[in-house]
Amino acid sequence: MDGASSLKRHDSRMIIHFDYDCFYASVFEAENPALKNQPLAVQQKQIIVTCNYEARRRGLYKLQLITEAKKVCPDVVTVLGEDLTRFRNASKELYSFLRKSIWSGQAERLGFDEVFLDCTDMVNYNIDILNHNDLPHSFFCLDQSDPTVGFQYDASEPFGPTYPPEAGAVSDQDLQLYRRLVLGSHLARYLRHELEKEKGYTATVGISTNKILSKLVGNLHKPKSQTTLVPPYDASASSESHVTTFMDSHDIGSIPGIGFKISQKIRARILGRQPAFDEGLVYGGTKEKVTVRDVRTFVGMGPEMLEEILGGPGSQRGIGGKIWGLIQGVDDVEVSQAKKVPSQISIEDSYTRLDTLDEVRKKLNLLSNSLIRRMHLDLTEDDDDAENAEHGILKRRWLARPRTLRLTTRPRPAVNPDGTRSRSFNRISRSLPMPTFAFSLTENVHALADRLVQDSLIPCFRKLHPERSGWNLSLVNVAVTNMAETAADSKDSDGRDISRMFRRQDDVLKEWRVVDEDVAPHLTDDVNDLLEGSVDVDVYSEATPPTSWESDDEVQDNMDVCGRCGLSVPSFALLAHERFHQMPD
Repeated sequence: MDGASSLKRHDSRMIIHFDYDCFYASVFEAENPALKNQPLAVQQKQIIVTCNYEARRRGLYKLQLITEAKKVCPDVVTVLGEDLTRFRNASKELYSFLRKSIWSGQAERLGFDEVFLDCTDMVNYNIDILNHNDLPHSFFCLDQSDPTVGFQYDASEPFGPTYPPEAGAVSDQDLQLYRRLVLGSHLARYLRHELEKEKGYTATVGISTNKILSKLVGNLHKPKSQTTLVPPYDASASSESHVTTFMDSHDIGSIPGIGFKISQKIRARILGRQPAFDEGLVYGGTKEKVTVRDVRTFVGMGPEMLEEILGGPGSQRGIGGKIWGLIQGVDDVEVSQAKKVPSQISIEDSYTRLDTLDEVRKKLNLLSNSLIRRMHLDLTEDDDDAENAEHGILKRRWLARPRTLRLTTRPRPAVNPDGTRSRSFNRISRSLPMPTFAFSLTENVHALADRLVQDSLIPCFRKLHPERSGWNLSLVNVAVTNMAETAADSKDSDGRDISRMFRRQDDVLKEWRVVDEDVAPHLTDDVNDLLEGSVDVDVYSEATPPTSWESDDEVQDNMDVCGRCGLSVPSFALLAHERFHQMPD
């Protein structure tokens, strides 16, 4: 296990992980508060995808058949959750609230119901102003420009549960980390309570120094609670690492970043045979529990052995070292800044049997309708063009356009001679260029979906499955990827929207508008000096040019002066301005 000595966890950050409680059910409860005290189950097809805690108290659980749930709890209220629009909108609203509550803006959404927050700067600032002589009467400052904005707290101990529950005395070596985690726990409490007060949602929260530890430790106390992983984080002669003991108790398949296939390969090596599947799970599971400790203490185990187990064609380079780090609680991945557009949009559905082209066409049409609606929701914005606003016309414009359309299927294996069917999780995909007609914002969504299926997806499907029959699909996925951001004025864009710039030039250049008069335009003293060659500086109008001229890294000092009329114009417009003088009267 030589690789263990080279592992180094960086504990300078403060990461808070939010996991909204029973999110799908909570969205319906927020819309109709009367549902909060009733057993509520969210249904997709014939399965419960989630249920509230009142329903769980009465014996319901995730992935339970609706028929079975109604036998267990006859008065359960079931609501359809196949349209994800309400969940997506609620998720965006909560994410925006949390992101605005921290200084760094480093907030990363994971699915609909999880958010990572990097609060390092807020904790470090408050550590610096902490009065160590009066910790129980501390004040957490939430605004650097106004020291009165914040909340009182007791900095002598963490808020809420910790792991381990009885941590014991803190060594001098770990005291600084402990203080930072204490402050992180009180900030988490404040954010959690504000979320409930302002938005009506509760959350389970984890506090630690990286994403994997904060996510896992938060799971210990659900719902509406929080847990802090306290030091020591590193083992010493007198104490063991709380990180190691915490990670050791987890099944290898429950570690974020270790998917089903990887965990099965690791299980097979530890068990010396292929692990048995749990036949009761739709998408596969295992009856064979192999813990992190089992893996970590396996003879010869380390990055090299994991590379041997997991490496090969198509595998990630250095995957052995990455997985070895994850099971040790080492995760240096940064909390990503919010992206303006998603990297891909994917819509899929699963089926018990899908084996005719007519049925495939129908399913593709449903998926395409959902895909185009998602594209309109996530990839477009209101066009605030002044001309449209004057006429009261509300138009949309594309923030980004996907270059690639991808179709994915999961064929169900043929029946074995003994009548059984082997499990398969293998998907096959085919990609093609995204057709330009799909970007129409005026054509009906249903018409666009029909055309997308007929012109693109069905031909793609025939190439993916050239045989006319004999296939039976358990899943179909339609996705758009390879986003290309469109030109815009903002610095987040990949380019400048030239058409919008010229449409706005009247407002932008109003201070330099040329007037057809018999007298020469008034020149400022600075301009006269410049024309005489006595001043070697750039010239500005007294009115500051509007910010719509700003681009990525440009400073608005690239101006030139017309030698004929003395007008100060942007450098790139000087040639066109000179042509204006050459035009006949």
